[in-house]
Amino acid sequence: MDDEIIQEVTAALQSGWITTGPRTRLLEEKVTQYCGNKKTICLNSATAGLELVLRWFGVGPGDEVIVPVYTYCATANVVVHCGARVVFVDVNAHDFNISVEAVEKAITEHTKVIIPVDFAGLPCDYEALNALVKREDIRAQFRPHTREQETLGRIMVLSDAAHSFGAIYKGQAAGSLCDASAFSFHAVKNLTTAEGGAVALNFEAFDNNEIYAILNRLSLHGQSKDAMAKFGRKGNWEYDVLEAGYKCNMTDIHAAIGLVEIQRYSEDTLEKRRNIFDFYTACLSEHEWAELPEYETAEKTSSFHVFPLRIRNISIEQRNRIIQKIFDRDISVNVHFKPVPMMTAYKNLGYSIDAYPVALDNYSREISLPVFYDLTDEQLNWVVDAVIESVEEELGIVHEETV
Repeated sequence: MDDEIIQEVTAALQSGWITTGPRTRLLEEKVTQYCGNKKTICLNSATAGLELVLRWFGVGPGDEVIVPVYTYCATANVVVHCGARVVFVDVNAHDFNISVEAVEKAITEHTKVIIPVDFAGLPCDYEALNALVKREDIRAQFRPHTREQETLGRIMVLSDAAHSFGAIYKGQAAGSLCDASAFSFHAVKNLTTAEGGAVALNFEAFDNNEIYAILNRLSLHGQSKDAMAKFGRKGNWEYDVLEAGYKCNMTDIHAAIGLVEIQRYSEDTLEKRRNIFDFYTACLSEHEWAELPEYETAEKTSSFHVFPLRIRNISIEQRNRIIQKIFDRDISVNVHFKPVPMMTAYKNLGYSIDAYPVALDNYSREISLPVFYDLTDEQLNWVVDAVIESVEEELGIVHEETV
């Protein structure tokens, strides 16, 4: 948060528009330009974006939505909110992302949506997912029960791209890789608006401007006009409520932060984070116990959001002791994520992590290292030293020079 952001927020406060207004609309345009999708709506969270798209598509009781087990609970919660059934599937061992093979096995005539999650900022295999839902035998199973589902004529691919703003897959930016994508601009994300998110619309079978209008209405209690429409012209105060909508619009104060952030995102933010990833990789690659994350391949470039280090051949208990040792050295680390079936709310719904062995193994050995813009070279060295010392202390590794 620097002076440029402070000045832009101050300008918003002094402009007369502090709720959804011209800055929010401008940020929507900037996101669309950045991602190369067809239309974008900014909201108060990625979670709200996921749920609004599900509700627009008519997802409800009797429907199934396929979700990777390795994600934050929000991905599954929105399905529960809609009254549909969450169908969890396992993930890949190499990149934490949804297993396309597992998705194919999970599809039934009740499947309406697949929500892949770009874990840590690395895009999923969208080419395979898009081909799967368009395959003739898969389309033949699809049972639409709303006009939107009939128009699409297949399972929708709705990306949980909360981590992946700025990521690239086969030359295309996240947000333009499937039917729709939900970004998070929460305080801990690469690009922040303090609280916020966006839905990048990219449908081929629909007029994305029409979907935008519907989502905009749903985000404002179902009002037929937002504040700009009502007060942009004299005497235009009257409005209707067309449905029982929700309240999840973005404000111009939040958008002001995002307008500064997006302007310097590629050349500054992403490069800084890439350098941190490269530093960790260079320092840890010489250690056999370190399983380093995949963040750049011939086809994919991550947004460098989370650095998920895994320690080979350890238990959950060992991992937890390593984390405590790192904390004892005054370095804060985290775990991304505790798989959703391990949460009490989902255990109570009958889910068990035992059905997802890859996710459980990934989780058991994962430690997320600090990745934030203001990390100094000195601090990065502190992190690496603390991790190496803590892991080797737990594993009982003694170097000859210390004997």
